[in-house]
Amino acid sequence: DMISSTSRRQILAIAATYNRTVSSMSIVPDLSPTSASCNGGDGGAGGRSHPTMPAAGFGTLMIPPNRIADALTSAILFSGYKRIDCAPVYFNEHAIGDALVQEIYGKEAAGGEDGNRQPLARSDLFLVSKLPPPYMHPDHVERALRKTLADLRTDYLDLYLIHWPAPMKFVPFPDDGYRGWPDEAIDDSADGRNLDDLVSVHDTWAAMERLVASGLVRHIGVSNFPLALLRELLTRAQIAPLLNQVEVHPYNVQEGLVRYCRARGVGVQAYAPLGAGGYAGTMVGEPELLKDPVIGELAEKKGVTAAQLVLAWAVRRGLTVVTKSENSGRQAENFEACQPDLVDRLTEEDMEVIESLDRGHRFFRPSDWWGDSAYAVFG
Repeated sequence: DMISSTSRRQILAIAATYNRTVSSMSIVPDLSPTSASCNGGDGGAGGRSHPTMPAAGFGTLMIPPNRIADALTSAILFSGYKRIDCAPVYFNEHAIGDALVQEIYGKEAAGGEDGNRQPLARSDLFLVSKLPPPYMHPDHVERALRKTLADLRTDYLDLYLIHWPAPMKFVPFPDDGYRGWPDEAIDDSADGRNLDDLVSVHDTWAAMERLVASGLVRHIGVSNFPLALLRELLTRAQIAPLLNQVEVHPYNVQEGLVRYCRARGVGVQAYAPLGAGGYAGTMVGEPELLKDPVIGELAEKKGVTAAQLVLAWAVRRGLTVVTKSENSGRQAENFEACQPDLVDRLTEEDMEVIESLDRGHRFFRPSDWWGDSAYAVFG
């Protein structure tokens, strides 16, 4: 038994409070003007209050460290993003932490019901990061989190996710005090040869629950979990995942997974909601969602861009989203698309037209990286 009786009692007590809190709050965005769509009180994290989790989150994948400060400055201070989505395998968390401390905290940001600009504090942001696959063994979970906390220059996370449900062989941590990562070994599966089939997701999740008990994170969740594995996790979880962050867009609607999560009180957060144009652009033969004529025609009819239409569709379904752009104009457009005025323009007929485009197409395909080993989870 990897958990002492004292730790187990502590987790059970916090889990009871946590699950009551989560069940009483809305992971599906409340689109009223004064929405507090994910306000869960202290979330079991040492009594700290935390901000709401807005429908629109700013993604940091593929933004180089030398450009992250400019991207965050425009996204947070001028467009109004408050949820920042990070991950060690994006290899820029150290630069994000520096940017937040040096360029964001204490600066005036758009926001407030009266439109006034107000100085930002850490507590105004909702910081999300993820557990890398090499550290899914329960002995390594907390140290992986503390590495992220050090890089982001914060003492807690609002949400910590299991990044992929595919443990990898352990990779040694950098020396204490080293910012960032010396190489990309934590993201190298060696075509599946580095996957570790001996680590149980239940053991990983128990270690994640202990992070809530310690106050290092407020909420925990998962990412890229298919329905069957999420169901298996829930059979033994003391703390239910706050959400499942998965690839969702009109070409990959994932209706079954969304409905299951809704029924079990697990939120769904869409990454690549615009079809992963930047990522897919490096590959040959990928469909271009935002150039789909059905999307274009309906967007023109609604007086919005194709990207805005697709994002509003996701939020209208009850999902939260992660979008990424370094262009300040597109950042603002994406943020606006997730607000009530635009989301409310979509009718049920519009929703059905967009959902009819579903073809089960994924831009992020584990089978391309892990070979046959991927089918154990995603088959």
